[in-house]
Amino acid sequence: MPNQFRFFIIRLPFMRTNGMAIFPFLFVKYKKPSKVLINHERIHFRQQIELLIFPFYLCYILEYLIHRLNGKSSNQAYMNISFEREAYANDNNLAYLKKRKVWSFWKYLFNYNL
Repeated sequence: MPNQFRFFIIRLPFMRTNGMAIFPFLFVKYKKPSKVLINHERIHFRQQIELLIFPFYLCYILEYLIHRLNGKSSNQAYMNISFEREAYANDNNLAYLKKRKVWSFWKYLFNYNL
């Protein structure tokens, strides 16, 4: 899988979050997003490509709903989504995508934060 792929950054200052990746668009709140935020969202792009885009969103929402049904708060459910766990665990490592193996989010799927 290529290390580089094209995406488009769109600024939406009214967003509640600092960034959101919806392939091939990266929506950001601020004019100059940090390298860590860009890396975090690029990890999500890679996940989306691996799951052929649409299934990623289905899995993402399903995981969130399962966590909510298991009594987690909205933030806890979000933070326990395997895709987010991988991205947060590696967003400070700007070289992560160069060495990342395909479907790396899988190891985060059943290893939840309680």
